[in-house]
Amino acid sequence: MSDTLMVGRFRKRLSSRQGGMREEDLARVDRHVREALIENKRSGLLLAVRARWVALAIIAVLMPLLDPSREVLYYEFAVILFALIGWLQLRAGRVAQSRRELLLISCDLALFTFFMSVPNPFRGELWPTAFQFQRAEFSYFYVLLAVGALAYSWRTLYAFGWWILILWAGAVTAVAMFGTEIPALSEKAAVAFADFPQILAGIDPNDVNVQARIQEIVVFLIVTGILMVSGRRTNQLVFRQADVARERANLARYFPPTIVDRMAERDQPLGAVRSQEVAAMFVDIVGFTRMAERRTPEEVVSLLRQFHALLEAAVFDHQGTLDKFLGDGLMATFGTPEPGPHDAGNALRCGRAILAEIDRWNRERTKAGDEPIRVSVGLHFGPVVLGDLGSERRLEYAVLGDTVNVASRLESLTRNLGVSMAVSDELVTAIRHDAGAGDDTALADLRDSGQQSLRGRDEPIGVWTV
Repeated sequence: MSDTLMVGRFRKRLSSRQGGMREEDLARVDRHVREALIENKRSGLLLAVRARWVALAIIAVLMPLLDPSREVLYYEFAVILFALIGWLQLRAGRVAQSRRELLLISCDLALFTFFMSVPNPFRGELWPTAFQFQRAEFSYFYVLLAVGALAYSWRTLYAFGWWILILWAGAVTAVAMFGTEIPALSEKAAVAFADFPQILAGIDPNDVNVQARIQEIVVFLIVTGILMVSGRRTNQLVFRQADVARERANLARYFPPTIVDRMAERDQPLGAVRSQEVAAMFVDIVGFTRMAERRTPEEVVSLLRQFHALLEAAVFDHQGTLDKFLGDGLMATFGTPEPGPHDAGNALRCGRAILAEIDRWNRERTKAGDEPIRVSVGLHFGPVVLGDLGSERRLEYAVLGDTVNVASRLESLTRNLGVSMAVSDELVTAIRHDAGAGDDTALADLRDSGQQSLRGRDEPIGVWTV
């Protein structure tokens, strides 16, 4: 199954399932989504750990001010422990599911629950275990939740909420069943607040106050749900950003980076059909069929990959557009998608650069004992029709017209003329008329080969050769 089909199915799942698509599944098949998720997770986790450390530092400073007794040392130790867990989470964090990361999150929550429900052993006075819940320390769970929202996916927050529900319900149940009680305190409170039963229900030091505990967890789950929705929206934004990166990468296969940047800023669609003047280039390896017969398929593919890489670099370096690879050659255009004042000159300079690169490559091949190759280049300048062609299921950005056909015929003509490059008189004229182009170095060493007949054309055209 192709990556494209798999991504399509995953995205259908994203839109149709309540739970949404698993990020790590898509990351396995889509490089841009994987990179976006990794960067999002890395920056989010780093921000979360820093926020945790800042919050813990504030708490560590605040606690001695609120409670200067030695029992604060117990909670200072807890602060150090939670800071260490944050550091471990930073080390263990990853986009795909990580058991170590989930274990550290559960340790966070379990330790928080323990410190909030078990009395401080350094406390000098004895009080009922249930009185721990009167200290309103449940609010510290929101610090963990906020930090988790920075670092983890909305799906992890869903598990976060369930873990808190289970841990808190377990802690309340354990304290109610096994916690230390001091009945005398309840008796004194009952006498003091006999006329105020509702106040008594809220301040009884031996009562876990189940109603208040339920309210705490319900509000916490509501906030968790809101953050889950926000986290899911953030994930969808990451996917959209990855789509943009993928589209730019696809454009970069055909256009140089500077043109890709300009196209990304366009408000008008690339595929609008229109006519404009461009320079068309065809390049081919002379005698490639016979050369391929003497080589293994692996050697042929390796040769073509190196050859295509050289051509691609030359085209992009001269502001050209790589229209398509044609087996042992390519078609490129200069002036698409947007025309420029020096398209004709860029095309001719690109042709010369290709010939120079092939000469350099041939020297390397000769030293390595490989057979040198010879290329032929055809260049023409004139009007073309360009835009998206095809059906709704498959579109292709195409450049069509007589200019393209002539450039292809000129490339074939090089074999009859015994030259490396054939350039039309129209392209030479365009170079001479370029706005502000007083520099004719691109035309140096061109030889006028007169009028030449081309296959499929009634009228001959003027040809220059190298």
